[in-house]
This record gives sequence, structure tokens and C-alpha cells, in this order.
Amino acid sequence: MNTPAQREHGAVEMAWARRELLELRIETDKARRALESLQEYMAEARTRVAGSSNASDLLEANELLVLALMQSKVDADEAMSALLEMSRVAALDALTKLPNRMLFLDRFTQAIAGGRRRHRRMAVLFVDLNNFKQINDGRGHHFGDEVLQMAARCMVAAVRASDTVSRYGGDEFLILLDDVAHASDACAIADKINAALAVPTPLGEHVLSLSASIGISVYPDDGEDAQTLIDRADAAMYEAKRHGLGSAMFSASGHPSGDALQAALPESLRRPATHFQQTIGEQEDRNQLRQEANAQLLLTALDARRLQDAAEQALRRHNLQIARAVHELRSPLMSIRTASAAMASTGTPQPLPRMNAVIERQVAQMSRLVGDLLDASRVQGGKLRLACSAVNLIALINGVVDASRPSLDARLQRLQVQLPVIETMLYGDPVRLTQVLRNLLDNASKFTPPSGEITLSMRRCADAVVLTVRDNGIGISAQALPHIFEPFMQDEVATAFNDDGLGLGLAVVEELVAAHGGTVTASSAGAGLGSEFTVTLPLTPVPVEAGPNRPA
Repeated sequence: MNTPAQREHGAVEMAWARRELLELRIETDKARRALESLQEYMAEARTRVAGSSNASDLLEANELLVLALMQSKVDADEAMSALLEMSRVAALDALTKLPNRMLFLDRFTQAIAGGRRRHRRMAVLFVDLNNFKQINDGRGHHFGDEVLQMAARCMVAAVRASDTVSRYGGDEFLILLDDVAHASDACAIADKINAALAVPTPLGEHVLSLSASIGISVYPDDGEDAQTLIDRADAAMYEAKRHGLGSAMFSASGHPSGDALQAALPESLRRPATHFQQTIGEQEDRNQLRQEANAQLLLTALDARRLQDAAEQALRRHNLQIARAVHELRSPLMSIRTASAAMASTGTPQPLPRMNAVIERQVAQMSRLVGDLLDASRVQGGKLRLACSAVNLIALINGVVDASRPSLDARLQRLQVQLPVIETMLYGDPVRLTQVLRNLLDNASKFTPPSGEITLSMRRCADAVVLTVRDNGIGISAQALPHIFEPFMQDEVATAFNDDGLGLGLAVVEELVAAHGGTVTASSAGAGLGSEFTVTLPLTPVPVEAGPNRPA
């Protein structure tokens, strides 16, 4: 955003540009006057030599006059071309090639005059890129310039050809919507701009996903002159930024123009740039851990009543092997935890502290999974033991999105998250609920082509909460849909698209959701038409006597 000093500097630059244009116009006028004088001199010379008998002198004088006239015309044309080019360049921003502030104000003033005569409405959008300082400080000003150029292209593509997109200064842009029938039209354009900025885009070695705070003012509702409308759109933009919105706010109402669900946008989606190679590495590591965890969870969730009598002895031997494996795993887990603590205590610079936090989370989850394996002999009726507590679902979803973003960025997929503004508490096991959402998000990302879209939404009913994961990927065939939650189930279409995994993730989801007293369903219109998974969990009150190890 521009400081008063930066705006004063811009005004000085505009004054110098006007002065240079004035000097060029003066030089052009001089060239024109010289040409007119030469034409008069030529006419006078023709009169003097009209009675001369020397034909050769007359011919030579005519040739010299013609050459001088031609040269004067060339000089005048060059001066005019230079004047036109300088006028065009002076009216454009040097970095983005968009109209600068002076040209924007001129067009805005003309549009207001035309709108007053024709009783026509128009709107001004004041756009400020969120977290742009983070880009400049972390990646350098050269990368920041490329980001501004990319943002300018997104905005130009999102508006009509008759509209004007201008760089106001720094990371601020002004957009003039010349003719709007209703104020909601400006809101639709603002949402379209934010949608275009949010599409993950490769830029060098990074994946870029932007958002903007947008203020909107409407003529003549919010003012009848250009500066008043710009000031009110600017104030509305700051109000949107204070609310933490990635959308727009109207000046007149002081309320968000977009869906209030955006107020709960997870912090992990607000990082504008991620390193492409780093996301690929994180994706591979997390996929490997997830596959191991899924396999272990599925083994512990098998219903003993479905086993045949002949397999009981084999199952007991298998449980003994798992117990021995658990004891063998305790030593490396302690080593990992010790290394993580050492990394945190040495004060090493970024990104080691962030990797330390990732390791801590994964170690904690693996420890819980190992504990479940030790309790395998105590599992009754095929149900898992849950460590239930009061869970803030919005905070839990924020952590899930943060963990899933590397795989989404690696595939250039856009994730939309829609959450209620009010806090939603649920009595359940936070680790198991995290596993449910991670499996669903990773499954959607794995079977959605690059640049696809995935939506995670949450809504409350009277006595339940509904979580939905929707994608526009390859979909599920009618033959595979009834068996999609069975262990090791893999659709032939899905295997041909991505054969990574053993087909255990959805089976784990069904078992964990059932353990919480909920249900999970899958739907799809068919191959190539995307899929949707809906998890319904009851909002049961938290028991006073419930302890951390009390079974569900």
C-alpha cells in the first residue's frame, strides 16, 4: 500500500512527465512554423525566377526547394511520432503496462460526465494484494515485480474490454467498471478476480496462489466525483482487510459482499507462494506415512466376527508379531523425538523450525497409532478405542488443510474451504477425525487432474455436523460405487489414472466414522464427472466423566 511519501513522489514524477510533453509540443510547433516559412519562401522564389531566362538556375532552385520541403516534412513527421509515443508511454505504468493514475483519473472523469448525462451507474474496485510484503521480503523485489505483472494479467482477463484496470501504486490497483446495472454486478467481478488470483500458477521454482482485499464504491450512490469514489473504495478495502476477508466489501453497507463462509479461510491457504520442489518432497514423505498408517489402522479395525474359525489361530500369531513389532518401533520413535528436540534447541534458522514442527506432529500421530496396535488384543466387536475430548472442528480442519496443501500445490489444484463463522465443538478423537479428513482430501487430490478444483465444506444441522469433500476429478463408475468402502477396493478407471496406494484409505474412513457414531456416503454422476463424499457426525454433549482413554 502506498505511503504519503510514495504518493507525493508519484505526483512529482507526473509533473515531470507533463513538463516533458509540453517541451516536446513546443519543439513540434517550431518545426511546423519552420515548414510554413519554407513553404512561403518557396512561393516567393518561384515568383522571382518566373521571369528569369536562365533555365538551369531555375531548375536547380526548384530541386533545392523540393528537397528542403521533403526534409522538413520528414522532420515534422518524426517529431509528431515521438510526441505520440511519449504521450502513450507517459500514460502507462512502466512495470505492468497498465494505464497509470493520471490516465485512469482522466477516463474516470469522462465516464462520470457520460454517466451523468445518460443516468448510468458505474463502480470502482480498489484492489490490494494480500501478503505482498511477505513475497517481497522473502523472495526479493524481482520476484515481486513478476507477481505484480501476473496479477495485472489476471485482473485484465477477469473484466470486460470496456473496463479500465490501472495500477494505483505498489501492490494496489484500481478498476473502473464503466456500466453496471446493479451493485451486485461489481461483487461478481470482485469474486471473479479473487478466483482468478487464487488459481495455483507456476512462477519460476514456486507455485503462486494470491488473494486480494477489494473495496467497492458505486456511482452515484457513494459519490459524484472521481476522488470521493476512490477514497470510499479505499476505505472499504481497509475494512475488508481488517475482517480478514479474501473477498470484497461495499463502501455504503460496510458489510462483506462475498459469502460470510470466507471469514473462516484457513491460515494455511493464505500463504501466497510455496516452493515447488519442496512441496513434492513433503508430499512423498506424507504419502508414505499415510499409507503405513492406513494399513496399520485397517488391520486393527478388522471385525473379528467376520473371520472364519480356521483363521483364529493365524490371527493370534499375527497379533503376537504386531506386539513384537511395536516394541521394536519404540526405539526409533525415541530417536526421532530426540533429534527433533535437538534441532529446536540449537536455534537453527528456517526452514528447520518448521520441519521440527512437522516431525513433532508426525511422531505424535505415529505414537498414537502404535498405542492402538498394542491394544489390538483388547478390541471388542471390531471397534477401535477412541481417546475422545472436546474438538474445535474449525481448528482441526485448518491443520488438515495445512498438511494436505503440499500435494495440492504439487498438482496445481485449487482448494476451496467453506466453514461457518461460529465455533463448532464436537466430542470425538481429534487424531482419528484428522485421519478421516486427510484420507478424503488426499483421495480427492490423487484422482483429480492437475489444475482441478476440490471443495471442503462444513455445515451444522440441528444435532449433527456435515463435512463434504467434493472434486471435479475422474469420478467413480457405477459398478465400483457400491463397493467403494471395501478394503483393497480399486476401480479400474482409478487404477489407470493413478495406481498409487493399496485401496485402504476409504475403508479406514468408514471404520473411524462409524466409531464416532456417524455415517459416510459416496456419490458420483459417473466417470469423468467428479465425486462427493459426505461425513455426518452427531453433535453429542461432552460427558463430564469422560476421560482421555475412555472407550467410545
